Amino acid sequence: MSVLELQEVAYSYDKKKKVLKGIDVQMETGKMYAILGPSGCGKTTLLSLLGGLDSPTSGKILFNGTDIEQTGLGRHRKKHVSFIFQSYNLIDYMTPQENVRLTAKKPALPFLERLGLTKEESKRNVLKLSGGQQQRVAIARALASEAPVILADEPTGNLDEDTAQDITEILKESAHEQGKCVIVVTHSGELAKQADVVFRLKKGELHIQN
Repeated sequence: MSVLELQEVAYSYDKKKKVLKGIDVQMETGKMYAILGPSGCGKTTLLSLLGGLDSPTSGKILFNGTDIEQTGLGRHRKKHVSFIFQSYNLIDYMTPQENVRLTAKKPALPFLERLGLTKEESKRNVLKLSGGQQQRVAIARALASEAPVILADEPTGNLDEDTAQDITEILKESAHEQGKCVIVVTHSGELAKQADVVFRLKKGELHIQN
């Protein structure tokens, strides 16, 4: 059974510009999905809809067979999904450990160390970290969450090649070993090659890329 399902989902800006057109797709736990497409095609919009940050103009988004609008978008965001935002969305007056503890019941430090931060760095204010380090904190926060779905917007965008590969392996492991549904919006062909399913979003339509 799919954990997330889109049924005829469409989205328009200001009820004029149609960004998404009648998307039907099912996504399962235990798999990593990559969504490719040109800039401005609606990839981040699609991710926002899956995470309950916005509502479709028409159609439904189901979590475990239930419309997320019926159960409440706030509950969906809190219980079902964890985000890796392109802009990090960290609480800037907190340390990395404090940011991770916002979503996790488990100790934060092992997640941060696994992503390459030292114990000392994990206690600094996040604004004193580099952009790449802040991105790792954002990833650690999502990995530490018990939510069954991870939604990642360009998670390797600010990272060097070796670190990007490490992050990709961790995301794959989250899907294959921890049984999560990992959905990644990316421009990286290398990351997409390692996904179980690759979608391409073009002209408002989502297709599986063979």
